[in-house]
Amino acid sequence: MEPQEIREGYLVKKGTVLSSWNAVWVVLSDDGLEFYKKKTDRSPKGMIPLKGATLISPCQDFSKRTLVFKITTEKKQDHFFQASHIEEREFWVKDIKRAISCLKDGKKFARKSTRRSIRLPETVNLTELYMLMKDQDDGVKELKLEQDNRVFNYCFTGETVVEWLVSKGKARNSPEALMLATGLLNEGFLQPAGDMSKEGAEAAEKTAFLDDTKALYYFADSGFFCEGYSSDEDALVKEEFRGNVVKQGCLLKQGHRRKNWKVRKFILRDDPAYLHYYDPSKGDDPLGSIHLRGAVVTAVEFVPDAKKYDIDGNLFEIITADETHYFLQAATAEERKEWIKVIQAVSNSGK
Repeated sequence: MEPQEIREGYLVKKGTVLSSWNAVWVVLSDDGLEFYKKKTDRSPKGMIPLKGATLISPCQDFSKRTLVFKITTEKKQDHFFQASHIEEREFWVKDIKRAISCLKDGKKFARKSTRRSIRLPETVNLTELYMLMKDQDDGVKELKLEQDNRVFNYCFTGETVVEWLVSKGKARNSPEALMLATGLLNEGFLQPAGDMSKEGAEAAEKTAFLDDTKALYYFADSGFFCEGYSSDEDALVKEEFRGNVVKQGCLLKQGHRRKNWKVRKFILRDDPAYLHYYDPSKGDDPLGSIHLRGAVVTAVEFVPDAKKYDIDGNLFEIITADETHYFLQAATAEERKEWIKVIQAVSNSGK
């Protein structure tokens, strides 16, 4: 029987021989994970069998990297993957775990959930809790707070989080709320913003989250940025990051000078409308930004000066107000349609 494909997409993988991290195209079937150097490659670079494997998420082995999960095969070989944002990691982890347990029980992989499971789950659904906390009207309010000659935008205090969890009935008391908040911190949903919360997060104790008015935190996919009292130029750059995150994920981007295609993580923000792109295997500093006000985005069938073998279709082009052309490649027709739709909406909405 042919293995059934369950999920595919870009993830960053740690090399098994060299310890460098690189973006790879990953295909999950019901019995294993195959990974390819490029989506268009015919043969995979490697295959990870899932029979008898275990999955750990979040994986805390690399202090500088968030959103990592680890698969250990039956033969005790470790494989580390990093997602580009929270929802993406949750989807992969859920499907891989289900594939592993189906293999163990000799069942066929089925994604549909049974309606019977109305009882409260054994474990709290942190993704759901995170979405509630981020609710514009009813969630934790994102504020502009000053501390140590720095201004923290879109953040909140540890005390606020604990109070919110108790007042909304998500925890019965402060110790319980602290446990939940620590879970959210460990999973990468909440991030430490100032020195105090960073020290807390690095402490070895179980309750790394601090119930304190001086400990600052922010939502992982918010518009958070910190500014010192410095030049106006600095403030202008920071302005780009003020908007809400509308969409994020990996796309192929064509280079301006060398016309080769590379996997880039994109974060789309509105008001002001910017599309920032990053190397998904490296840190948090963007490689560049595309100002979308007055930009035009269209699906295209071909790209000038592009090598045939680099192109798998699903191309689109962004032309900015100052006539800069960017060529991007989505993994599927559906994904291309979705990106074009949200970029159009953001570029037409004023600022």
